[in-house]
This record gives sequence, structure tokens and C-alpha cells, in this order.
Amino acid sequence: MTSTFSFIDLCDQNINILIGSGASYGLFPTLELGIKSNDGANTTVESLATLFQDRTDPRYSALFMHYYKTCIEPVLAFDYTGATVNAVHAEVLENYRRFLGSLLLLLRRKKADQRKVCNLFTTNYDGCLAHAAEELWKERKHEFYLNDGTTGFKRRYLDARNFSTMTTQTGIFGRHRNEVSQINLIHLHGSNYWFKDADRIQVNYLTSNGERLVTSGGFAKCDEFSNVLLDPTKEVDDLPDVKFVGKETSAFWEKYDLLPIVNPTKWKFHETVFEEHYYQMLRYLSYELEKPHAVLLTFGFSFADEHIRQLVRRSLSNPSLQVYVCCYSAGAKATIDGYFAEFPNVQTIVLDDPLDFTAFNEQVFTASPTAVSAKAALAEGVAE
Repeated sequence: MTSTFSFIDLCDQNINILIGSGASYGLFPTLELGIKSNDGANTTVESLATLFQDRTDPRYSALFMHYYKTCIEPVLAFDYTGATVNAVHAEVLENYRRFLGSLLLLLRRKKADQRKVCNLFTTNYDGCLAHAAEELWKERKHEFYLNDGTTGFKRRYLDARNFSTMTTQTGIFGRHRNEVSQINLIHLHGSNYWFKDADRIQVNYLTSNGERLVTSGGFAKCDEFSNVLLDPTKEVDDLPDVKFVGKETSAFWEKYDLLPIVNPTKWKFHETVFEEHYYQMLRYLSYELEKPHAVLLTFGFSFADEHIRQLVRRSLSNPSLQVYVCCYSAGAKATIDGYFAEFPNVQTIVLDDPLDFTAFNEQVFTASPTAVSAKAALAEGVAE
């Protein structure tokens, strides 16, 4: 079964987009590892965290020290103002800007009786989307509101109910009203701009993350462990023993647990205030996918997150929901087929070449009249 994905057809739908770590690849690493499981399967930080189970296993702490150094610290310390010096970094950020520009084009093309709003969900906790929006505002070519769920003046606080608000412009004498195009930005896995303030989440885009950076005497002992994690010729049994002493692990976890991000394990957030918001946002995603004529387009997201995967599976009982999953490669398509093979309203988009962010902007999420072949996941689970 083959169908056609059309960018323009999204205009008449309730638009939801889910962006994963693949979009930021080139700036920050993904959760994928080089090492194979003992049966030869690919691994991720999440799959090994599940295998090692808990902090009583030294490999568990070593894995998260690797994860912090390779995936978290680069996000916390990243300087967006100087990113254009590096050509690869500049390309990633430009792709984010182009993506938001295309999304705003969709909203402008909505009919007069339709709300010019869409939901942009992301599991990334970096600031690429906020940075791209800032760049678009500086161009002064787009009039839109990026709603990150916060209200306040000097201090802005996050509240789930704020995603239900809209900004409206009126004429001087109130003779006309016009909704401003709005993108709701929902960070499902937290954000490096979030700060715990008593029982609330404060969002501050100007504060440095310097005080959040984690130090531990155990980092130096993890170098060999990290090298094996990234080696595609190695298996889990090849991982070396790591001998921690004293408070090397407790000092690491004490500060790590304060970070406002979802951990790549099934228990997710460690802080209650962040965990409560996480489940509120999962409910919000579920609610939006239950709406009539809802569409979900995903890019850079592998569906390894079990909570989100099961939520989408449940939502697919909505017969008017259409899900498009952009797959980086044929191998990624096969994995998605396994997750959603029985659902005819899930379609996978795969190109002859790798479907990276540039290809996504140029060949998929574009107003170009050339449509992209979307290979559907068959109800029988037969791959094309």
C-alpha cells in the first residue's frame, strides 16, 4: 500500500508535530550507541539503562556519566550566539529556522474559520526551537506567537493550562479581530531553560547553566567504558569493570538528579514537580490526537520512548487521526513497521537517501508541488 504525503493538505487538519533528537544531530549526539547487545541488536542509552536496572550496578552509573558528558553537558554549555562559526552547527540551526518558517506558512494558509494554531511537541531539551523563533522574529517577516506555556513578567512560570490561550489582535476601534498565528511549544522531556522554584517550574532563557554543570571524580574512570559504548565491534559483555570509590557516584547522582530533564529510563523524571508536568503534557498530547481530523507528523523521533509510543498507539483508535513517521533509513522504517504494523492510519516516509533534517525541509515539509511517497505500514505488517 502506497499513499502520498502532501504538505498543503495539512492546512485543513489539527496539526501536531513531534520533533526528536535526530533534528539536533550535528549539534548534539543522539541516544544511540555503537555497542551491540549480546544477541547482536543495536543499543541505546535507554536499552542499556533498562538492562543494568539500577544504581547498585556500577555499569549503570558509568552509563549515565557517559550520557551526561556526551549528551547533556554539551546542551547545557552550548553557545547559540557563536554557533554560526561552525558550518555543521550553522546548518542545523538554519534547518530549524526553515522548519519553523514552513510551519508558519501552513498556519497562514488555514481558512478564515480555522484557528491558526498548531502543537509542536519535542523530546529535546535543547534551545534550538527557541533560538530559531528568535531568529525569525529578528527578520520581521513573520507575525506569530510562540507559546511555551509560561506567564509572568520578570519571572515566567510554566502552567499546562496556558497552552489553551490564544493571542488576538483588534483594530483601534475594535471593528475587526484577527488571531495571531500561534505555535504551542511543548517540551515533553524537559528543557535546559527550566528551573525548579518551590513547587513550580520557572522558565528563564537568559540564565547561565554554569551552576548546573556536574562534576565527579568518577568521570575519569569512565573513559574506557565510554570508548567501548561507542565501538560497533563490541558487545555488552565486552564492557570493562569500573571501580568507583568513596562518594564518586553519590556526588554525581546528587547533582544529576536536580537536572530538569527526563532520564532515558522507564521511571523518567526524578523531581516530582517536573514529573507532574510531564504527565500533564502526555495527557495534552493524547487529548490533541483524539480531536477530529488530527494529524501527527514526526521527525527525528525513533519511538523508543515507551510512554509516547503506547500513547500514540492508543490514540490511533481515532479513525480520523493520521500519523506520518519520517524514517531516517529503511532500517528505521522496519522498526516503525514493527511498532505500528496493525494500524492503517500510520504511514512511514522514507527516501532513497537518508532522510536527514535538510532532506526533510527540502523534500517532505515543503510547499513544493513535488509530493513525497509515503510508504504505509500495512495492517498485515508486510514491509514494502
